[in-house]
This record gives sequence, structure tokens and C-alpha cells, in this order.
Amino acid sequence: MGLILLEALGAGLVFILIVWWTMFSGRKKGELHDDAEATEDHDGPAEKNPPPKP
Repeated sequence: MGLILLEALGAGLVFILIVWWTMFSGRKKGELHDDAEATEDHDGPAEKNPPPKP
């Protein structure tokens, strides 16, 4: 019984280590942005689906 608990604890620690590693091991300056995204007008939110005109 003790061996099963020890194995479960080890698996939990490995799981937590993998989650921690993936959360905090990103790019140092954040994600890279596309050039098209950088050239868009950022004055406000773009209205993707304007209401229909009567």
C-alpha cells in the first residue's frame, strides 16, 4: 500500500513539474507577432459583423 502511495506521489510531482515548466518557460520577450497584425489600425475594436442596413 505504501509503495502505491509513493508511486502516486511521484506521478503527481512529475505532473506538477510538467505543468510548471510549460507555464513559465516561454519566450523572454513574449510571443512573436505577425507583421499583418502589427500594421492594423488599433484605434478601437474592429466590428467584424456590422448590423444589417435596413
